[in-house]
Amino acid sequence: MDIRFYNEIESNPIIAAVKDMEGLHKAVKIDSIRIIFILFGDVCNISNIVNEIKEHNKVAMVHIDLIGGLSSKDISVDFIKQNTKADGIITTKPNLIKRAKELSLYTVLRFFLIDSMALENVFKSQNNVNPDVIEILPGVMPKIIKKISKKVKCPLIAGGLICDKEDIMDALSSGAVCVSSTNQDTWVM
Repeated sequence: MDIRFYNEIESNPIIAAVKDMEGLHKAVKIDSIRIIFILFGDVCNISNIVNEIKEHNKVAMVHIDLIGGLSSKDISVDFIKQNTKADGIITTKPNLIKRAKELSLYTVLRFFLIDSMALENVFKSQNNVNPDVIEILPGVMPKIIKKISKKVKCPLIAGGLICDKEDIMDALSSGAVCVSSTNQDTWVM
């Protein structure tokens, strides 16, 4: 993993995940927030959204699966690289991780853990595409976080349903290097 991305993760274990402009405006003003996950936008405004983050000298990670007008094809990663100043992407699609790594973007491979088959997929996919970081959702499963963090070769982010300091501390003490949350109250804990 790129040392700057890892250093930013280590500098504050809270990642602001923003789902609208109001959240974006709040997140960029919080000095301790170093990484922002962009969970909204479309091909017409994503460049402006990323620019606002970059103007505040923060790492901008685009959840490419959630950007209107983009597909699950590799060309979507090329679009983000060529038309924005984004530092990296978040996706559930291994093919997009591979392409992003070819383009020297930071990569977060996101998994929704709904059953034991989904859990097994974490181990298989991680070894095949080697993302910089894995994010698991929901992030309020200390026992599962511990199991995954012992088996994977890259840092682990816990996201989803993170509501308070206890959730954050449980995730971190179980092996996650940081948490991502859209809950604005957690951004300043």
